[in-house]
Amino acid sequence: MEILGATLRVCVDDLEKAIPFYERLAGGRALRFGRGGVQVAAVGCFLLMSGPESELEVLRKVAATIAVTDVEDTRHTLAELGADIIAGPVATPAGRNLIARHPDGAVYEYVDRRA
Repeated sequence: MEILGATLRVCVDDLEKAIPFYERLAGGRALRFGRGGVQVAAVGCFLLMSGPESELEVLRKVAATIAVTDVEDTRHTLAELGADIIAGPVATPAGRNLIARHPDGAVYEYVDRRA
């Protein structure tokens, strides 16, 4: 398992209002997509999310998104280390992901860029 980087997850009330701030801060354009009822904008190292509170409540429990080379390899490593795989691996617009709870209780999303 190789960790490539991390993305900070930010829940916002108004995605359209938040995007210009984060684009200037990160020096790049937002990549937008939807996931269920949640609208998402990836801007640099930030993942902005806006939507119904019932869905954001679940997303807020995930501390960060961690980019890895291969989600399946990561799943095996996490399981060997005693993490609970909560969801996935599943396909996403950007690759595959899984959600894992570490032995200390922290919850993270792991993603790869595979087709």
